[in-house]
Amino acid sequence: MWNGTGKTALVTGATSGIGKAIATGLAESGASVTLLARNPQKAESTAKEIKAKFPKAHVEVLEADISSQASVKAAAQKFTAKHPKLDVLVHSAGVFLPKRSVTADGIETTFATNYLGTFQLTNLLLPSLKKAAPSRVVTVASRYGGAKIDFDDLMVEKRKFSYMKAVPASKLAQVLFTQELAERLEGTGVVANCLHPGLVANTQLLNETRGFFRWLTNRLGGSPEKGADTALWLALAPEAAAVNGKMFSRRKPLKTPGQGSDPAARKRLWAESEKLLGATPKKAAK
Repeated sequence: MWNGTGKTALVTGATSGIGKAIATGLAESGASVTLLARNPQKAESTAKEIKAKFPKAHVEVLEADISSQASVKAAAQKFTAKHPKLDVLVHSAGVFLPKRSVTADGIETTFATNYLGTFQLTNLLLPSLKKAAPSRVVTVASRYGGAKIDFDDLMVEKRKFSYMKAVPASKLAQVLFTQELAERLEGTGVVANCLHPGLVANTQLLNETRGFFRWLTNRLGGSPEKGADTALWLALAPEAAAVNGKMFSRRKPLKTPGQGSDPAARKRLWAESEKLLGATPKKAAK
């Protein structure tokens, strides 16, 4: 295990699956870890579990709903008020929803949770990341297949919704965000990378889905610890310190085909994301 002593880390989606394994690995390394979670009771339970394994670990809980812009803003303010710097930011929160829904901000929930909350939180914590430089942003993304982002229908209002459309597009958005963020942070000492963790069995991510995909994932998927390995490597390994704007699997770089290699797409996504964060909230609706 790499040495994280003296480092401050924040992990989203840290109460189960890969996120929990990443938080546990960071705590084991000696880093001070904040678990950002929607359910504070579950997060406290996770913190106690980590401390039981590693009695010297420093783990705290920060309540936030990553899909809510107001909640993310409040959480970022609380974190920065307590921590002057941030060495490692890991995005692992995500949903896999079978039906379309909309947040209180008027954003389609899959897009809001898997991508836009990541965009917002990272930008709010950039001053803290820059203070800690060299520092790292790590996003648990995924291979996105032949997915494309429909910039004319980001909220999936015109098309028929399905998780097989919404989730891959949100993962592609994470990849594009990583690339654009890396370019914008060039020379600051902050690096940004993402990863494909592979199939991970028996996680809460697929709890709301049924059918062949869930069965296949649970049958063929590896452990959360295996899925977390590349994330921990990107977060802590000395040899990963200079890597920037790449996608990895099993610690090896992956190609990002289609829109994932289009600079214009990532710049447009960034601009659209800023607009969505500045938009007047709409009433939540199904």
